[in-house]
Amino acid sequence: MAAPSLPDWTRAVVKVGSALVAPDDRGCSTTHLLPIARFIIESRRRGKEVILVSSGAVAAGLAEQGRSGPGTGLSIPERQALAALGQPLLMAHWRRLFDVSCAQVLLTYDDLQRRSRFVNAKNTIAELLDQNTLPIVNENDTVATEELQVGDNDNLAAYVAVLAEADLLVICSDVDGLYTADPHDDPDAESLTEVEAITDEIYDMVGPSHRAVSTGGMQTKVEAAEKATDRGIDTVLVDGTDGDHLDALGRGKMPGTLFRRIERPLSARKHWMLHALPTAGRIVVDGGAADALRHNGASLLPSGIVAIDGSFARGDAIEVEVEGHDDESSRIAKGITQYGADDLRHIQGRQSHAIAEVLDDAPADYVIHRDDLVLVEG
Repeated sequence: MAAPSLPDWTRAVVKVGSALVAPDDRGCSTTHLLPIARFIIESRRRGKEVILVSSGAVAAGLAEQGRSGPGTGLSIPERQALAALGQPLLMAHWRRLFDVSCAQVLLTYDDLQRRSRFVNAKNTIAELLDQNTLPIVNENDTVATEELQVGDNDNLAAYVAVLAEADLLVICSDVDGLYTADPHDDPDAESLTEVEAITDEIYDMVGPSHRAVSTGGMQTKVEAAEKATDRGIDTVLVDGTDGDHLDALGRGKMPGTLFRRIERPLSARKHWMLHALPTAGRIVVDGGAADALRHNGASLLPSGIVAIDGSFARGDAIEVEVEGHDDESSRIAKGITQYGADDLRHIQGRQSHAIAEVLDDAPADYVIHRDDLVLVEG
């Protein structure tokens, strides 16, 4: 199969992982960063906008303390302290490679989960780009608790691409693309130059990272590609250790794997609900309710609910599954509920007009409004 061309783009997010920033586990290095910086500089010279998402703060902090080796097995407080030490070193390292103003942007999952903070981050990045500044984004490990961690910079880069309204996500890694199996374990693994849709079969191909220094792996790269392509953002995975690959990318060639954006992207709000809001529980509906949601654009009514799982509250995001399935293919939607789990257990299976007969507080005659619900493919 011939390699596809890089789609036209105006604004890109470029993600650089720890394996490239600190390839020998001894702190920041320019070994692999010079070609990446050259790609960014040349892209900006042609009038394109770039946002950089960079790992490496913890590795820089370890090196500053004279410690070597991967930053795995660290507690949250240890990572917070090392990130606080390493963040200014990481920024200084990148600034040496650019002759433009660079701005540090630190985000936590809370900034992405809360819609108001999501919009604030979006506005900040937009203003930095208007000022011809290069935003350099990282997760704010110095304050992030386990509950508020994105957890890996692949998915963080996808969130940044969405909030920045980018049209391209470039994931620079130490592998040269997606393979049908792990090439480190299977010599017969074949590389894929193009992925039209991210399916369960694609996820079955990938496994955990082979490098201890990385917090991601191929699975998180596919997750990031799914988040980006769902919002209409083409995503490419390239080998950032090969300068020729970055140069080819600058010429519009595709040396790695291209994940193509979907034809009908999710709206900004529905993408946020599906990918940014944490799932607090689930409900199971009957076949009739499932058909109404899938084909009629209906709101979810209590009459179609047959089971409830979890202790969620009103306003939480919950998954909707259809009865009769025991695997992930039963998931059909995700939405924001108007009723908590305890109240739902009292009204499940009842007609909407009977809600007020059971509950003193009946805020709506539906459980999830169609505007607060996003369908997902099973």
